[in-house]
Amino acid sequence: MRVASILLKVLLVVLGGYAVSAAASAGLALGLARLGMARGESVVLSSLLGFLLLLGIWLWAFSRRRPAAAAAGSKRTPAPAPLGIGTRMAELHTWTGVVLGGLLFAIFWMGTLSVFDREIDRWLMPATRVPAGAPPGSLEERVQQLQQLAPGQQSFSMQPPSQRVPVWTLRWEEQGETVVRHLDPRSGQVVAPVGTYGASGFFFPFHFSLQLEWQRIGVWLVGLAGMALLLLGITGVVIHRHLIRELFTFRAHKSLSRGALDLHTTAGVLALPFQLLMPLTGLIIFFSIFFPGTWQAAYGGDRGAFNREVFGNYQRPKANQPGQLGSVDAMAREALQRWGGGELAFVRVRNAGDAAAVVELRRGSFQQVALQPDPIYFDGVTGQLLSHFEHPPIGRLQRFLSGMHFVQFDHWPLRWLYFLGGLSGCVLIVTGLLFWLEARRRQHARQSVLGVRVVEALAIGSVTGMILSTCAFFVANRTLPAGALLAGMPRARLELCVFYLVWLASFGHAALRGGRAWREQCWAIAVLAPSAVALNWLTTGDHVLRALARGVPSVAGVDVLLLLGGACAAAVARRLRRALPAQSGSLQGRALQGAALAPAKSLVEG
Repeated sequence: MRVASILLKVLLVVLGGYAVSAAASAGLALGLARLGMARGESVVLSSLLGFLLLLGIWLWAFSRRRPAAAAAGSKRTPAPAPLGIGTRMAELHTWTGVVLGGLLFAIFWMGTLSVFDREIDRWLMPATRVPAGAPPGSLEERVQQLQQLAPGQQSFSMQPPSQRVPVWTLRWEEQGETVVRHLDPRSGQVVAPVGTYGASGFFFPFHFSLQLEWQRIGVWLVGLAGMALLLLGITGVVIHRHLIRELFTFRAHKSLSRGALDLHTTAGVLALPFQLLMPLTGLIIFFSIFFPGTWQAAYGGDRGAFNREVFGNYQRPKANQPGQLGSVDAMAREALQRWGGGELAFVRVRNAGDAAAVVELRRGSFQQVALQPDPIYFDGVTGQLLSHFEHPPIGRLQRFLSGMHFVQFDHWPLRWLYFLGGLSGCVLIVTGLLFWLEARRRQHARQSVLGVRVVEALAIGSVTGMILSTCAFFVANRTLPAGALLAGMPRARLELCVFYLVWLASFGHAALRGGRAWREQCWAIAVLAPSAVALNWLTTGDHVLRALARGVPSVAGVDVLLLLGGACAAAVARRLRRALPAQSGSLQGRALQGAALAPAKSLVEG
């Protein structure tokens, strides 16, 4: 009953805090709109403030002053003093990290890879390894080519070549499935089907949705993890009051527990702004999902009006009269003139062949931080301007914050800093888990509680298992034959099966092998990572020097990072061999239940 009461309190704080912040956000949006603020602006501003309110409610509720546990002894024993702010924050920091550490690592790992998702695509899609800088050619020629590839297709989109994606990308729908084809800009020829989702089609969506699409449950879990990361950052600052002094304290030669804590503190201090900025901007991107009541209150549930006023969407019905598509190149020239320069990044045609055809053009974010596409819509037949949307001030702020998270701009030093910041987040999570495990290993052993074993198995599968399955994905990409088909699954889905099967196996291996699984999976990573490099050489002929000579440095960069990753995994495995105790054995049901409930029990008391 005690444990159930604690879990109920945690659930009430999480859901109750969200309900209060959502209601306040909706009420504020409605009030601001009635006071004369544009509805779209009021929705965006109220949603941004709603996240801050939710963070404040959770901080207050989980760290409120409460008495310490009563001391065992006689009735004359004086009551213990209430727990101080530092202790309460330390508890919140510890158990938030332990409960959500595995989820946070998966999100951070995939987000780190997504910084270079387009470059990883070139490695995973050898047919698209084209030197950047080739003239893109005519839009009208590409439209005609797409209509030949998909006769009768009325809706399709195109993305011209860019510095990071040097090929044309054509998309359309067939029988409910998205079809993607790439064109070589030098010859205009269709390249061989890639047969993979690539990093942009798998790593990137996994980062924000966990590939759980039902009722957007993955997006909600990632949103919960984002709020938790903000809690971890704030409580970490409160706990480590001497941040500057601790920054220069790193005792790698000491015990694993001490070394993990020092590295945890160092990584947290060095990348603190990044660790706070990423979850906050990630939440802001999906403000309409996390606070749906806000826009519903302001717009009376009219989703179409909300999309028009906030995102600039434009739609019109078909005329059911034949119409010839006009000059898309002329429309693109007018769009660039209205934008005052920049680059065209996206073209979408709707109702092709109809008198009410619409051509949508979006500007690229290659030379700016903000994801501000400023969409322009033209009549597809006459070329007449239908709509040109420009974000208002608060909308521009939201797009700027979104751009800081998506990092689509062409600034390579800053992109590398993002990548290092992502790796620092991964290190932060791993070292925090290691410190907790080592600090409680002996205590749990004395009490015959397998809490450490449970958390360790989950941590190993979430950390080394995630990295190992990523390496397996790279290896599968280079070993599965073109056109592979198994049990009705095409090659791209088979790659995903390899990833998830290896990931699932890593949890089972960790449960069976205990502490040994850390270094065993590290050794497996040390083997698979360079194996992927060797397979890339054998199957495509591209090694580091040849890729550089061919003008595809992205392929060489992925090879180098795989080799460095394998070397780091081997070094960590050797370090863990000396530091981690050998443990094995099976998990018992009673201990599993106790370990699963222990974090919540310690988090909320009284």
